[in-house]
This record gives sequence, C-alpha cells and structure tokens, in this order.
Amino acid sequence: MTTTTNATGASSAAPAASALSVRGVRKTFTAELAPVRALRGADLDIAAGEFVALMGPSGCGKSTLLNLVAGLDVADEGEIVVDGQIITGRDEDWLARFRRHNVGIVFQFFNLLDGVSCLENLVLPAVIGGSKRKPAESRARDLLDLLGLGDRTAQLPAVLSGGQRQRLAIARALVNSPTLLLADEPTGALDSDGGNEVLELFRRLHDDGQTILMVTHSAEVAAGASRIVRMHDGKVVSDDLASEAVATP
Repeated sequence: MTTTTNATGASSAAPAASALSVRGVRKTFTAELAPVRALRGADLDIAAGEFVALMGPSGCGKSTLLNLVAGLDVADEGEIVVDGQIITGRDEDWLARFRRHNVGIVFQFFNLLDGVSCLENLVLPAVIGGSKRKPAESRARDLLDLLGLGDRTAQLPAVLSGGQRQRLAIARALVNSPTLLLADEPTGALDSDGGNEVLELFRRLHDDGQTILMVTHSAEVAAGASRIVRMHDGKVVSDDLASEAVATP
C-alpha cells in the first residue's frame, strides 16, 4: 500500500500497483503410473514492493507455481499476469525475452557460471538482455559493491563461501532490474550463518522497494517476509501477514 498526500496535507492510502496476478492456474505432469496434478486452480496476488514467502509440504505445487511465474514452464489452464503483461499462452521466444527483463531468478544451488569471474557472471546476462558492455560492467560493479562482493570481481565463484555464492546469484538476478525477484529455497543449501546473510539481504532489497516471491520450507526464513502464503494440494489455502502467520503453523 502506498501513501499519497492531498491538497490539505492529509495523507491517504492508495492501492499499490499489482506486480503479480495468478488466476485459476492448473498444471498436470505426465508420470509413469498416473498424471500428477501439481496445481489445481491456484490464485495469488502480489502488490509491487511486497515480500511474500510461499510455504507448504513437498509436492504441494510451490516450485511449479514459481516456474510458471518465471516463464520456465507453461500452465495448462488459467492466467498469469506479471507487471501488467499476460504471460500465459506465449511462445518460448517471447518468454525468453520476458525472463531477461521482467524476472530475476535465484535458485537453491546457485546455477552460476563457474568458469568465468564473478564480474562476468553479471555482465553476460546484462549484455544478453540488451545492455552495452560498458554500462553492463558499471551496473555489475555497483551490484557487487552493494552486496559486499566488490573485492571479488576477478575471482571465480568456486572460491567463494556458500553465502557469498548465493549473494552473487542474487546480484546476477538483479542485474537487469527485474520487476519481480523469484527465489526457490534460496537458503536451503546454506548453513545458518549463510542463510541469515541471504535473508538479511532480501530484507534490505524489500526495504528498497523490490518485489520478492520466495519459496521456502523454513518457518524461520518465512518470518522475514511481510506475507506468508501457504499451499496444499496445488492450491493456496492461507494468506496472512507474516506476524500473524508464524503463530499459526
């Protein structure tokens, strides 16, 4: 929710712009024994600037929903709108362009390019996204400084700690200034110190206005978000402020 000031100087609440709208989304996967109905009519709304944690038991559809929002997979039914753009029913070329400019994705196991430097891990997606080399390097260096990796630009990701590698992955996800930052178990491969480090970074990004949707199994990690959405059997079953949701597992 954003706040505006009227002519008398009094403030009034104005609805925040929508970053994500999911309506009636269904997804079924073919399996050897029987089809797997991963999503069974999922609905979700996220306003611009929100930090939302998506929770639920294994197999409830969390990661499937995240992949559909990212344009990494396609829904069987329903509609997904990201920053005013309908992404359902699009071809792969359109979705590839959409991913470059509208979403940043942070994976559990980093998915970094281990054969190139930290700086190049950010510059390459920026250039692929249409940026010129020089401004791409400038943007990459600014992000590495912001995330505490400014002294690691020439190093390979393999020499970094787990927390540092995930920070590098987050920097890469932010390099094209996405509307929506998507994170799939971003602390799952880290020790407690590394997890706390990444969660604190997400809080800082949220404070600066970044919209975040994060899948996590951890109630402690989810408590750092502003909202906690719970899924079960392919549907959203609860949606609460984090301060209220953590008290009701």
